Amino acid sequence: MGVKVDYSFYSGTYGGGLAEDAFMAALGPAARHVSWLVGGRRPSRCEWDEYKRAVCVAAEIFAQYGEGQIAGFQIGEFRMNSYAGHGATTGTELATIAATEELAGTSLLFSGVR
Repeated sequence: MGVKVDYSFYSGTYGGGLAEDAFMAALGPAARHVSWLVGGRRPSRCEWDEYKRAVCVAAEIFAQYGEGQIAGFQIGEFRMNSYAGHGATTGTELATIAATEELAGTSLLFSGVR
């Protein structure tokens, strides 16, 4: 049985503020991204909430910025692409940072020898 994230978890437990249609549009890319981030590992039951929260935060970022480059600007030779925080320049990088923060303390990010 896999972990499913739905709008009721997002809006209730997680406390997200996206409209349901915006959340549902971003959910697929967010779920795929978190699955990639954890190397396809399935969370144990005690890690379900953290995994769901990681998907929710990734969905919020993808809804706001998309997966590609975050808009920037250029004036003459000066170019600014990274103003969304953490030095990230794409929605995917921001989602990775935020999802990693949600997954901290779980075994899902471990990639060493067991």
